[in-house]
Amino acid sequence: MMKILLLEDDKILCASLKDFLELEGYSVDTAHRGPEVFDLTFDNNYDLYILDVNVPDINGFDVLNSLKEAGDETPAIYITALTDINSISRGFEIGAEDYIKKPFDPEELIVRIKSKYRQEDPVIYYNDISYDPVKKTVKKDAEIISLGEVQLNIFHMLITQQNKVVDSFTLMDFLEQPNANALRVNIAKLKNKLDIEIRNIRGQGYMIENI
Repeated sequence: MMKILLLEDDKILCASLKDFLELEGYSVDTAHRGPEVFDLTFDNNYDLYILDVNVPDINGFDVLNSLKEAGDETPAIYITALTDINSISRGFEIGAEDYIKKPFDPEELIVRIKSKYRQEDPVIYYNDISYDPVKKTVKKDAEIISLGEVQLNIFHMLITQQNKVVDSFTLMDFLEQPNANALRVNIAKLKNKLDIEIRNIRGQGYMIENI
């Protein structure tokens, strides 16, 4: 799943763009002020930055310039009302991949992202199971399997981290009433529904081994 950081100080527009992008299957974190970007990028890795230029404290140009100087090569798209050639040139000189003039149709942003950053088929195959982590659909022998939100979240975490032990406390966060017994019950149901092996690594967590 492509992870995007969106910098936009107009909170209504920011929320709208976030919703629109998430409906398209992207994971989106948002920032309303320039310095917030540095906090988020310190703790997270992103596949794409979408940056407004005129934001408080540090403008979008300087934000990207600072990231580039720190060795961050994440591609970036600017969204801005600035239209003069000097501003556009500066954006590209700093390292922006694209430039969208405000106001714009959100669909245009989606088109730009898909055309420039095409990703390989995200579907994960495991025995007779196929899982689309973007759409979060599970199929067994080409038939859709309904897991419910809790088990789907647990399965997503395990299947996307194959050969890695996922901490029990991380998995318990998906439960309404987090406890070890409830987690074991949900793991058992997953194993029965999908006929897969989920290993219990005692004192650590659970894992699905790559086959």
